[in-house]
Amino acid sequence: MKNYKRLLAYIKPYMGRFFLAIICIVVASGANLYLPWIIKDMIDKVLAERDMAMLNIISVSIVVVFAIRGFFYYWQSYLVSYIGQRVVVDVREVMFRKFQRMPMAYFDKHQTGETMSYVTNDVAAIQSALVDNLIEFFTEAAILVGSIAMMFYLDWKLTLLTLITVPMVGYAMKIFGRKIKKSGTVIQERIADITSLLQESISSIRIVKSFVREDYEIKRFQVENNLNFRAMMKNVQLTSLLTPTVEFLAAVAVTLIVWFGGYEVVNGIMSAGALVAFLTYAVNLANPVKRLSRIYGRMQQAMAAIDRIFYVLDLKETVNDKTDAEILPKVKGHVSVENITFSYDEKHNALENVTFEVQPGQMIAFVGPSGAGKSTIANLIPRFYDVNAGSIKIDGHDIRDVTTNSLREQIGIVPQETLLFSTTVMENIRYGRLDATDEEVIAAAKAANADKFIQDLPEGYQTQIGERGLNLSGGQRQRMAIARAMLKNPQILILDEATSALDTESEKIVQAALDELMKGRTSFVIAHRLSTIFGADQIFVIDKGQICEHGTHQELLKLGGVYSHLYNIQFSNV
Repeated sequence: MKNYKRLLAYIKPYMGRFFLAIICIVVASGANLYLPWIIKDMIDKVLAERDMAMLNIISVSIVVVFAIRGFFYYWQSYLVSYIGQRVVVDVREVMFRKFQRMPMAYFDKHQTGETMSYVTNDVAAIQSALVDNLIEFFTEAAILVGSIAMMFYLDWKLTLLTLITVPMVGYAMKIFGRKIKKSGTVIQERIADITSLLQESISSIRIVKSFVREDYEIKRFQVENNLNFRAMMKNVQLTSLLTPTVEFLAAVAVTLIVWFGGYEVVNGIMSAGALVAFLTYAVNLANPVKRLSRIYGRMQQAMAAIDRIFYVLDLKETVNDKTDAEILPKVKGHVSVENITFSYDEKHNALENVTFEVQPGQMIAFVGPSGAGKSTIANLIPRFYDVNAGSIKIDGHDIRDVTTNSLREQIGIVPQETLLFSTTVMENIRYGRLDATDEEVIAAAKAANADKFIQDLPEGYQTQIGERGLNLSGGQRQRMAIARAMLKNPQILILDEATSALDTESEKIVQAALDELMKGRTSFVIAHRLSTIFGADQIFVIDKGQICEHGTHQELLKLGGVYSHLYNIQFSNV
């Protein structure tokens, strides 16, 4: 229950409403305790003594009690639902904040659908635990305690005899609870698998259709769906066994009451009305116990989701600011990389003892075979990952000593695959600087050679683009990404194969925009097409995580090494 207690801590801001809700629950539940007493008075006084005054009192009191019950029932439902929904909103926001702070290494190892499942499915399970189950728990607990108190008042010896079955009920709930929680964990994992598969399949729908793999994807989904079904049925089996077990033990208690209570009535120790009232309270006792067992089963299932949520919240954020981290002042763009070593999996080094220095305003290119470590360097400069050894300094500041926000604010990135948001063209470009005016956005688009095609869109800059901008061409998306980077106006640029996926015509337009973007800025260019980096101030050839050659285009050609080999492959037929 440790994590459930942590979850209840989220109720703290709403404690006033919570206590008011408890009062409403207790009062509303108290109405149920009045009914057996009415039955007692009807039998012992109205029917036995023909007391009309008591009959009138009982009739009026029934109306009054249920009017009061209805009023407090409304407020208990409203207040508990309000608290539950607010806690769900708060937890969902905390989860989203956590994922925003998590390092790139986390997302390298976890599917998008799995991450989405935490924020949607697992948090939805919390909602059930805090709203429906919490109302039922306090309602049934109030009826349970009240019924026991009234039973003691009517006949304490018979009450003690009845409560013999309570330890047996508790033991049964403990055994089943462990199994239900384990089953609940499997259910949440299966739901996460379905969400992951769904997200992966839908986001890759073009690939699915191009390879005619619709039936294959359907079969994959059927497998995961059936596994989820089996997990659900296992949980249903356990909860279905728990309820009749508790009901049987409750029936044993009722049997004891009927026999010993009947014995006391026959011998004049107890009145008939008192026995009927006692029996009614006992039934009131049995029903809450039965319903509490059902609630307990659902709570155990919810606990699986709660454990998953706090597992994520407890994950270490490996890339975070030091307590004394300073804000990086406006930089000139001098970058010094000193003996850095880095590994993604702590087994194989992606980079090893890499050292180089870049002067402000220089254009630096990284070339080499796939998997050599070029993109890794680009990921380390904005500190998406932390180096295992060595250091990266910008204008003399170690990037680990400054805040990540102030570092990344001064770095612009144009990736190979540009991801746009499902909003307007204007807002997508403005993402580079949220306080930019419309005029500044348009100026950036013009500088990126994007204004013309934007003006040709149905609603110009206010055109809503589809998910990830897939209704735009690759060249159009790249130019929007360049416009976004221009609007940000960073001093350091990272261009990660920004033209490699484009056709020749689009490449020329985008390259012209990139040339404009790189003016006066320190630029790191990762390129497979060597024609885009002939004018670089320095070219570093990366192979197996190390710099094996460096120099200008002409200098590297004269060396006759790896760069010269790559050049000959690309231009042998030209």
